[in-house]
Amino acid sequence: WPEPEVKGLAGSPYAISDYSDVNPYLADDRSRRMEEFSAMVSRVHRAGMGVILDFVPNHVSCNYDNTSSPIKFYDSDFYPGRLHDGDWTDTVKINYSNRSTWVKMRDILLLWCGRGADGFRCDMAELVTLSFWEWCIPQIKQSYPHVMFIAEVYQPDRYREYLNSGFDYLYDKSCFYDTLIGIMKWGWSASALTGAWQRLGDIQPRMLNFMENHDELRLSSPYICGDPFRGLPAVAVSLLFNRAPFMIYFGQEFGEDGMESAGYSGPDGRTTIYDWWSLPGVGAWLKGLREGHESKYLSDRQLALLEDYRELLGTAVSEPAFSSGMCYDLQYVNPHSADYDPDRQFSFLRFDGKKLFLCAVNFCGRERQRLKVHVPSDAFRYFGLPERDLYVEINTEDYEYREITPDMYAFPL
Repeated sequence: WPEPEVKGLAGSPYAISDYSDVNPYLADDRSRRMEEFSAMVSRVHRAGMGVILDFVPNHVSCNYDNTSSPIKFYDSDFYPGRLHDGDWTDTVKINYSNRSTWVKMRDILLLWCGRGADGFRCDMAELVTLSFWEWCIPQIKQSYPHVMFIAEVYQPDRYREYLNSGFDYLYDKSCFYDTLIGIMKWGWSASALTGAWQRLGDIQPRMLNFMENHDELRLSSPYICGDPFRGLPAVAVSLLFNRAPFMIYFGQEFGEDGMESAGYSGPDGRTTIYDWWSLPGVGAWLKGLREGHESKYLSDRQLALLEDYRELLGTAVSEPAFSSGMCYDLQYVNPHSADYDPDRQFSFLRFDGKKLFLCAVNFCGRERQRLKVHVPSDAFRYFGLPERDLYVEINTEDYEYREITPDMYAFPL
């Protein structure tokens, strides 16, 4: 084996040293870490949630533990010379031309399914041959039909291949996420969102939306918004616009900015994954919870941001119009006017057969705007409602969603 490079104080969690074990760093009692994992799974399931594990199929640590692991890797399981990818100098690349390697990787997934995992986020899935996924995922689902597979894939032209191979959801970084970042950071037109979702077509509900993850810059960092509230319009679109699931990243709701001097990573706008570290906002919140009052150590801004996230996430979960309803993009009927700027505003409708919501998002950077949004008769026809031509006035600095009641659309403003 090559001499391993350990990144940071704790090493990279993506340099797997034993696929069958829990990282001892995560346990209160290292000797009982599997018991603690089982207890955590039970708590999560009792709360009505599922456990999704991060499966790293492309590479392992240079010092993979072949002595104690029941799933052992040998020279034939790696590319000649044990190559690594790019700057992943703490790993060696798995060789999928060896079919016995396929069996090992499948058995790893089955092992964790048996321990209660409800799904897997598959790291850099497109660096593993597609034929492996086509072979493996159906076998897993034959034994565990409920288990969800999420692929980290960055080539939109190949999205359908991965969905057809058995994945339930794909990261939508290269379409919706990149477009929202472009609007906030580079001043792209908000109308670019229309092209982003239209490019996806019928597979859009199978995308995984997000505005932060461990690879991307924090919204609150000076490299994106510099202010967590300025990121809320993008969060609102990513969360409310379509039926795709949404992922929130650890500490996002407290405005973590990733600018601490975090050892290996440094103040780069990302929260370190290489060092033992704590997040100031999350730490303050947890300390308050332990003392019986979650707001005790949070600033007024952190509390306000937390409430905004709770409102958005709560609405997305509790209102069927957002969780499972139909969506209608209003951008095409709202051109430039004194009351609407399609470069800085984006609007759409959500409907579940009972409630109709108008959503308007303002990317003007916390500058309150008075909008007049056109809702055309075609939208009502699309939802199977009595046709009306409606204009709704909205005054917002970031986002707003408003239910359109029958009384409202019976009499156009």
